[in-house]
Amino acid sequence: MREHSRASTAMKKGFAVYNRPAERGGSKLNLILTLLVLGSIVFAAVKIVPPYFANYQFQDAIQTESKFALTGYPKRSQDDIQDEVFKKAQELEIPIRRDDIRVEMTNTQVSISLDYTVPIDLRVYQLVLQFHPHADNRSI
Repeated sequence: MREHSRASTAMKKGFAVYNRPAERGGSKLNLILTLLVLGSIVFAAVKIVPPYFANYQFQDAIQTESKFALTGYPKRSQDDIQDEVFKKAQELEIPIRRDDIRVEMTNTQVSISLDYTVPIDLRVYQLVLQFHPHADNRSI
């Protein structure tokens, strides 16, 4: 009887009262979809971030190499600089060949540049990251 009085009171005040069937499984489905999306984002980040971090470290290394290339004694050759840059690329597991490294030297300037790509397997998509590190010892 109490239920009837609440419904009639709600109807008098202009509210409609509906008897809805209970929703089952909706919140579980939302949780599963949310976890799937978050898991996908974490998976992609674990695959994509390391090559960017390695490129950042490599860029810093070649910038340092270009700044100090002409200051040592005995003066270093293009091959010496190319060897140092290649050794650093191997440490960072950057997929390049020694011949990919371009070193241009004059009496006062050194320029180091290269281009490389890193393929990323995201299971459903093959992503290819392209990097173009460049460094020289010119002042701003």
